[in-house]
Parts: sequence; structure tokens; C-alpha cells
Amino acid sequence: MRLTQRLLLQSAVIATLLVVIILGAVEWRVRHRLDLASATQATSSAPLAEDAANAALLAAIRHDVALASGFALVVALLLARSLAKQVTRPMEELRDMARDLAGGDLTARPPRSISGGEVGQLAESLRQVGEQMETRLWEMQSEEALLVALTESLNEGIVAVDARKRVVRINETGRQLLNLRQSLPFAASDLPQEVQLQEALQLVLSGAPPIFREIHLDGHTVALTVRALSGGGAVLAMYDLTQVRRLETVRSDFVANVSHELRTPLTIIGGFVETLQDDDVPPELRRQFLGMTEANVQRMQRIVDDLLDLSRIESGGWRPAPTLLDLPDVALEVFAPLELRASQKGVALRIELAPDATQILCDPTAAGQILSNLAENALRHTTTGAVAIYTERDGNGVWMGVRDTGSGIPPEHLPRIFERFYRADPGRSREAGGTGLGLSIVRHLAEAHGGKVKAESTVGVGTTIAVWLPVQKAAGASA
Repeated sequence: MRLTQRLLLQSAVIATLLVVIILGAVEWRVRHRLDLASATQATSSAPLAEDAANAALLAAIRHDVALASGFALVVALLLARSLAKQVTRPMEELRDMARDLAGGDLTARPPRSISGGEVGQLAESLRQVGEQMETRLWEMQSEEALLVALTESLNEGIVAVDARKRVVRINETGRQLLNLRQSLPFAASDLPQEVQLQEALQLVLSGAPPIFREIHLDGHTVALTVRALSGGGAVLAMYDLTQVRRLETVRSDFVANVSHELRTPLTIIGGFVETLQDDDVPPELRRQFLGMTEANVQRMQRIVDDLLDLSRIESGGWRPAPTLLDLPDVALEVFAPLELRASQKGVALRIELAPDATQILCDPTAAGQILSNLAENALRHTTTGAVAIYTERDGNGVWMGVRDTGSGIPPEHLPRIFERFYRADPGRSREAGGTGLGLSIVRHLAEAHGGKVKAESTVGVGTTIAVWLPVQKAAGASA
């Protein structure tokens, strides 16, 4: 029952009781007076007529009092209803406001018309509560947004598990590392069932100190840290070490390869120098040893020069300055120093440029170095047939490369030929004078121009290695 109805009912009951009391008192007083009057007039000559008159008078008094009481009751109820509304209206408004606050509408405020008295004080208190709740919610939302931004900006994967073993927070890096897409929250049992991860999580949830481990997840090497939360649960931090470990391996291989590449010529030079210190060495043999020493010195010089070039390109110390180049001129310059060796081997040098790909936008030094490395490699491994510089248009770019009719490269070696010091046939490559860095330099030069490389080969048939370079509007309009 509403408050207004209860007030009206209580007012009606009270008013009715008052009317009944008043009626009873009036009737008792009138009856008492009439009884006294009847006693004094008992000796009169018409007692029956007097009794009838008294009864009529009593009935008239009852009727008048009843009408007056009924009117008074109606007026009292109307006044009670008006007063009840004045009391209950602000109470209902405050109730509705409190209900809105409880429902999440923190902008709800009591009307300014409610003021004064206890109800006004209650309204002011509710207004302050609403303002404080809105301020606290805004602060919590700001802190939540800041926390989300911080966790999402980390290179580490973050996973928070509560005391009920539910994952309640995970950033995008963590989802990628763990390959998870479930909506939060979800059971910790849905995390990857990697033994060391699950074991570390269970130990920390059981009260163990922080745990640091290096684990493997789906081909990734991950540094895992698990710490307990003060309110129960645990937080997992994961850092992907795959690239770091790969770079460490590359560095280790690089040092080993450089050491190996330099050790051979140094050993040869040392042996020749020791031999040449003997005065009894015949002049012809001395000249032969000196020639071989010079060849090994030049080989070491090429290795050092290639390493310096590669280091400068990889470190960003070199930036291409593209210009529009005529590829026929570049191809002629590349083949000029190779003509003698090619004629001695009986290998033809050819220029096979597509009509729509005779110009390219490329750094002149880079273009010459790319084609020189490819042409020298091709000639080194070709004993018969031809070595050709070719181009062909491909979409928004041009393929520029060298094809030969040499011995070819086995399929298992093709994916790795652009790595530093990688050789499909190490012994033969060293004998031919290669440093093992040329194709790596080609790849880096192509990528510096926003391009890419490809290699195709068939054993016993030949090899094609090319770089794709994007064509700018200026180059495309001229080509």
C-alpha cells in the first residue's frame, strides 16, 4: 500500500473515532439533561406529550450532529489527503532518485524544490551521495582506461587470474602469445596446457613465491613470470624471446662464419710467409707463393668490404637516393669487367630487357652492386651456355635480375641463399672466390628500396635470381 493511502486510511480511522466519541458524548449529555427535565416535570398534567417532544428533540439533535460530523469528516479527509501529498510527494521523488542511482544512473539528482526540514536534509544528503558516486565512477573509469592503455601498450603478454581461477584480464599481446579469443572472464583451465605454465600457475596460487621460467609455446620461446596477487589469484607476464634467441643464434653463427672465412686465407698466408722466409726457395716457386698470398689478401679484403657494406645497410647508415636509370647502360657497365672471364670459360653474356622495363627508379650505386653481385655469382657457377641480365614488368614494379645456365641450386637450399655466409656448395664457392655475402647484400639493397627478392633454380638447368623494385610515377611514365 502506498504511503498516501496509508496516511488517508489512518486519518479516516482517527477522524471516525473522534466523530463517534463526539456523538456519544453529545448524546449522553443531551439524554442526561432530558432525564433531569423529565424528573422535575413528573407531576405535570401531560407527561406523555412531554416524552414525545423530548424524543423528537433528541432525534433532531442526533441528525444535526451526524450531518455536522459527516461534513467535518469529509473536510478532514480532504485536508489529510492534501497534507499527505505534500509529505509523500518529495518522499516518492527521493525514492525514485535512489532507485535510479541503484540502477546505475548516477546523473539522477533530487529536485531543488525539496528543501527545509528533515526531508530537505535527506534530499541534500542524497544529492551529495550521487555526486560522490559519479565522481568515484569517473575516477574508476579513468583508472580502468589508463590501466587498459598501459597493458595494451606493453610488449609483454599480461594475464590476471583471480582467486576463483578465472582469467579476468588479458591484453592483446597475451592473446596472441597464448592463441586465445575467449571473452572475459573464462576459466584458467582454458589456458594452454603447457606443463611448465600450468605448474607455475598452480604453485603460485597455492602460495609459492614468484616463479621465473623460460618456456616454449607454439614455436615461441617465452620468458614467463608468475606472481601472486594480494587479494588472491595470480598475474602472468610473458615476454616473447623468439626474436632475441634468433638474433643470438644469428650473431653466434655470424662470428663463427667470419672466423672460419678469415681463418682459411690467414692460414694460407701464414704458411706462405713462413715458407718465403727461407732463402732457398726457387724464384718461380716464390712468385707462385706471392701470387697465392696476394689472392688470399684480396679475398679477405672483399670479405671485409662486403661486411662493412652489409653493416652500413643494416644499421641504417646508408639511404638510397633513387634516380631514373637506363638499364641497358647499367648492364653494359656490369658486364664490362666480366667479359674476359666469360670468354675464357666460353660463356655468353646477354642483355634481355623487356621493352616496357628498360628504365627503373633506383640508387645508381645500389643498381650496379645488385647486378654485379648477381652476374658474378652466375658466371662463377656457369661453365657453359649463357649469363643474361633481364627485366620484366610486374604490376606496379619491375623485376631486374640475372639468369644463367649453370649447375643450379638444390631446392632445399633456395630458402636460405640470401642469408649471410650461406652456401649451397661451400667448398666450390670458396674455391671460386665467393665471400658468401653477395646475395645478402642484394636482399638488403632491394628492401631498402621497398622491394623484394626471389630465386628460382633447377639442378643441371640453371638459376634465376632477381629483385623486384616498385615503379614510381616518373619511372612508370618513362618506361
